[in-house]
Amino acid sequence: MKKIAITMGDPAGIGPEIIVRALAGPGSIQDCLPVVIGDRKVLEEAISLTGVRLGIRLIHDPGDANVSHTDLNLIEIPAVSFKKSRATAEGGRASVKFIEKAVQLALDKKVDAVVTAPITKEALKLAGLSWPGHTEMLAEMTGTKDYAMLLSGGPLRVILTTIHTSIKSVPELITHDTVLKTIRLAKKACGMLGIENPKIAVAGLNPHAGEAGMFGEEERTAIIPAIEAAKAEGIPCSGPYPPDTLFHKAYNGGIDIIVCMYHDQGLIPLKMIAFDKGVNTTIGLPIIRTSPDHGTAYDISWKGLANPSSMIEAMLLAQKLRI
Repeated sequence: MKKIAITMGDPAGIGPEIIVRALAGPGSIQDCLPVVIGDRKVLEEAISLTGVRLGIRLIHDPGDANVSHTDLNLIEIPAVSFKKSRATAEGGRASVKFIEKAVQLALDKKVDAVVTAPITKEALKLAGLSWPGHTEMLAEMTGTKDYAMLLSGGPLRVILTTIHTSIKSVPELITHDTVLKTIRLAKKACGMLGIENPKIAVAGLNPHAGEAGMFGEEERTAIIPAIEAAKAEGIPCSGPYPPDTLFHKAYNGGIDIIVCMYHDQGLIPLKMIAFDKGVNTTIGLPIIRTSPDHGTAYDISWKGLANPSSMIEAMLLAQKLRI
């Protein structure tokens, strides 16, 4: 039974609520041994808010965790005073402390995977921290150079060549090396998922995949050479394909994973079909890490409205993945 560390996320957001709902609900998440990293008082308040039947069992090490349908195993890291439903420096600092503990447990092989509840870039900035999000933070904490975001939802899986950057900056970041790196990570992701003969498709950057240079040169100068280099390494990939037709084919089961050029190219279609069940996985880390594919949702946090579906899916995927 895999031990999974679950970070509480920003205490001002919906993280505490979706965690207690996910752990108290029925389903196969009980096939793992979850260990929450967070603040006891915050989680007790989330339990009271949601009305779930769940106790809290304080432990000091994942080895002390018990399989239970009624108790939440908690390694406590107290969060200082913070205001709910808004970004604060205190919330940002607490979020990072939870993540640091979970990552260290994973690196020490005391847990088999990490599932992170949502944090916010604004709170990190208020705390004086420069990371734009989980992905870059986890890469630094684990000393990882080559990494990418894999988003899964319904029949779609997308992996991103560029992540959190402006649209204006994207073309200059689409190079032979960045595209080839992402194709390699797509192959790694398929291996983690147990897909032995993957169908990897690469999206173009421009409309009609550049139309032979009529609508842009990135396909000819960077993307096609990267695809050819990947094929020479034995990676089964093809493209570049016009993005406006590629997702339809993937939706109907013809593709295992799409290599996308920028954030919204992949995230818009995925969230259209799987908004409540999308999962983010960081590929390239020496540990397994998944997360719900949504944010802190301050607008509905601490009102008893948060949907735990994406958190449940993140836990299920963390059980499935192998490095």
